Amino acid sequence: APVTTRATATPATATSTTATGATMTSTTTLLAFDFGMTHIGVAVGQTITSTATPLREVRARHGVPDWPAIEQCLAEWRPTLLLVGLPLNMDDTDNHITTRARRFARQLHGRSTLPTLLVDERLTSVAARERLRAGRHHPDYHGVAAQLIAESWLHAPQHNWPDANARPPAGGPSA
Repeated sequence: APVTTRATATPATATSTTATGATMTSTTTLLAFDFGMTHIGVAVGQTITSTATPLREVRARHGVPDWPAIEQCLAEWRPTLLLVGLPLNMDDTDNHITTRARRFARQLHGRSTLPTLLVDERLTSVAARERLRAGRHHPDYHGVAAQLIAESWLHAPQHNWPDANARPPAGGPSA
């Protein structure tokens, strides 16, 4: 089941083991998702240079993802780790989309069997809009938000490998 993580820890070693038992190496390729009710941004990242790139926007209908499009991304990029942005309020409380993002992360993990982490995405929407206004990056807002989710994880000390500070999604690991 997905594990919630924040951008806090110590520098990563060459390999780490996630809470799901998967071994991550310094060459991990990851896909990050910015879940929304009508659009899901997707970005690819890798740990060699700790960079991420917006890929695409996947349509969703009332929060139901276009699973074939997501499966196409998984097949094309063959990631070893998946990140899903977890929208929280500034006071750490859930908002109207938090439960849906957790559900998406569980479904993504179940369909892919890949380690899946929930990453605190507070303020990524604001930062994505600022990047787009500055004209510095990709014009796809949702893809840029996914890129920022990946970058926040990649730039965090120890790449947020699940540790004592990580917490399972509300409802427990199998919720």
